[in-house]
Amino acid sequence: MLESLITSKTRIKLMIKFFINSDTTAYLRNLSEEFRESTNAIRLELNRFEEAKLLESKNEQNKKVYKANTKHPYFKDMHRLLLKYVGIEEIVDNVVKHIGELERGYIINDFAQGNPGNILDLLLVGKNFDYDYLNKLVRKAEESVSFKIRYIAVSPNEASQYIPDKTKTLLVWSAGDKF
Repeated sequence: MLESLITSKTRIKLMIKFFINSDTTAYLRNLSEEFRESTNAIRLELNRFEEAKLLESKNEQNKKVYKANTKHPYFKDMHRLLLKYVGIEEIVDNVVKHIGELERGYIINDFAQGNPGNILDLLLVGKNFDYDYLNKLVRKAEESVSFKIRYIAVSPNEASQYIPDKTKTLLVWSAGDKF
């Protein structure tokens, strides 16, 4: 659906990269290698996003580093749109709400870094999980998305062991509030 509205695949990749997890930062050559596209194509799109004030940049060690402008009036709308596009919002709705005493739900690893792949990793923090129900919901959610879902369920005391790097985690559920 999004591809019919936004015809540039590079633009869509950049939107996913920066607007799914607002803590993501990247520079031109890094993006060029990651997307396997020319630096010119990436630079053109980065300049458009920066002109529109959707991205901010700063110079660090002779590199221009880009990051989403979370203060932009459309940031939250773009974030929600992209969560829907990659299927995360549906998973949160179908899986995370009814599985036990959930305190926090995170997306970890590639998806959290704005690199959707074949596997979505979830970290569920809470207690008294209904694993049979959780497994059933995960299977049901997998039918409606184009990737597999893995999860780790841990107690609140164990959570910090599984969140070593903030850039590789995306909080999608906290105390009953959806992000």
